[in-house]
Amino acid sequence: MILQKLQSSQTDKITYKNGDNNKAGPNEVFTIKKPAVTIKKRRKGRKGTPNESFTGLPDVSYAAIEPIKNGMVSNKLAANIEYLKLKFYVSKNQDIVLREFRIAQKIEACLVFVDGMVDTMVINQFVLPQLMNPDYFANYSQGNIFDYIIKNVISIYQVTRLKDYDTIIHQILNGITALFIEGFDEVLLIESRGFEKREIESPKTENVIKGSQEGFTENLRTSLSLIRKIVKNNKLVSEILPVGGKNKINCALLYLEDTADPQLIEEVKRRISGIKYDFIGESGMLEQLLEDHPFMLFPQVISTERPDRAASFIMEGQVVIICEGSPFVIAVPVTIFHLFHTSEDSALRWQYGTFIRLIRLFGMLTALMLPGLWIALVQFHAEMIPTSLLMSIVKMREPVPFPIVIELLLMELSFELIREGGIRIPGVIGQTLGIIGALILGQAAVAAGLVSPILIIIVAITGIGNFVIPNYNLSMAVRIGRFLFIFLGAVLGFYGISIGITIMFVMLCSMKSFGVPFMTPFAPKTKKNSDMIIRKPIFKQPVGGGYLKRR
Repeated sequence: MILQKLQSSQTDKITYKNGDNNKAGPNEVFTIKKPAVTIKKRRKGRKGTPNESFTGLPDVSYAAIEPIKNGMVSNKLAANIEYLKLKFYVSKNQDIVLREFRIAQKIEACLVFVDGMVDTMVINQFVLPQLMNPDYFANYSQGNIFDYIIKNVISIYQVTRLKDYDTIIHQILNGITALFIEGFDEVLLIESRGFEKREIESPKTENVIKGSQEGFTENLRTSLSLIRKIVKNNKLVSEILPVGGKNKINCALLYLEDTADPQLIEEVKRRISGIKYDFIGESGMLEQLLEDHPFMLFPQVISTERPDRAASFIMEGQVVIICEGSPFVIAVPVTIFHLFHTSEDSALRWQYGTFIRLIRLFGMLTALMLPGLWIALVQFHAEMIPTSLLMSIVKMREPVPFPIVIELLLMELSFELIREGGIRIPGVIGQTLGIIGALILGQAAVAAGLVSPILIIIVAITGIGNFVIPNYNLSMAVRIGRFLFIFLGAVLGFYGISIGITIMFVMLCSMKSFGVPFMTPFAPKTKKNSDMIIRKPIFKQPVGGGYLKRR
């Protein structure tokens, strides 16, 4: 049953072809003369299902879409065309193309695609000429015409047949061309994607000295091919899943069939299919919708823009998620030790790799706790400072009018402003602003007597320690956690720092990433402690991540 509701500031008016302005018969065709129309179609047999709504078009015959039932393709071409015009708002949309023609100059048909999302050369050279030329159908006498077209006419490597309109519309919006034929209640989907894409470039956030210089792009197929180029294994599975509510985008799940935990794979699929958020623009939004503990400070998934690193995650048994429209891919589950690793670690000798990882760990601890320890030491535990150093500190702080807490917060916030400004300003100018701005600001603050020189050293070491953290999300967590330790050190001294460390470790040990403890294999202790901070020689290091099991 189709209900009509005219939304207009003027008097509603419906004109029927039989001239009766009061009612129309069930099979009579009528036209609506108002430009703003909302059509609601009730779906029978589905309780609790919301009505399907359209905003209609002027002078469109709506009785023609009566053969469309339960969202399935009709065998009436006119009904399918009218239905698509309603769904795509064709009178307003200028990039939706409905190309009507005759197959072999006899059978009515229609091609539907989005201009700009398809390769027009494919349609103009390998689809339309073959379908319209009678010579290609000289041997066709009877049977399903779709079978004949697939086997004998269209020279496209990938074609599929569907009947469900929801899936068909989703594929059209992804650059697929749909072929509707009069008398058939199914559609032929022709691979014709050809939208513009960015060339493969070096990663922007994960630079290495030794290693690949290729990075992912926003194109899903390109990113998949970059991983396939590295992982040459027939058991590598790539599943394409739609994600989102109103705006469904494609994401790809990649894993090794014989290595990844089956329960992990099912859990990832369950979480993705349960996402009803209307707009997911890129992988960063998907991360927040997939993680176990959204209110925790530390990241529970790991993102990378390097295909070689994503390939190593897959070989360890993790599931990699590629989100359409983002150059960053996601890997789950993750442990805290993954956040300290880079793809360059395996390319270096094990002694070098171990040394660099220890430097990163030291840098993270410095960036997290050094300001808080400094406040606690100077304000509550001055007796632990050597006398000569204490006298020097007191002398340097004589002209400073602020308490040490205000002094430290002033410099930390100033440094954060400079860092954020350097990121937002493009190119070399941003880097110059970060270096020169910090030097000028620090020197001017000391000369004005607002801060002490030793505090400038503390803040500088803290900032450098934050820069050595290889994972951006972890570095953000450290930047925020640093202010918490400053507060604890300023209020309770070393006792407050101890409380903060205890709370942090309790939280880390209680966290899980897709069922895997965040501190694995340290807590809980497992047998396979192959690759944490201390690297083993590569010939003694197993590839598979046996410790990445759900608990």
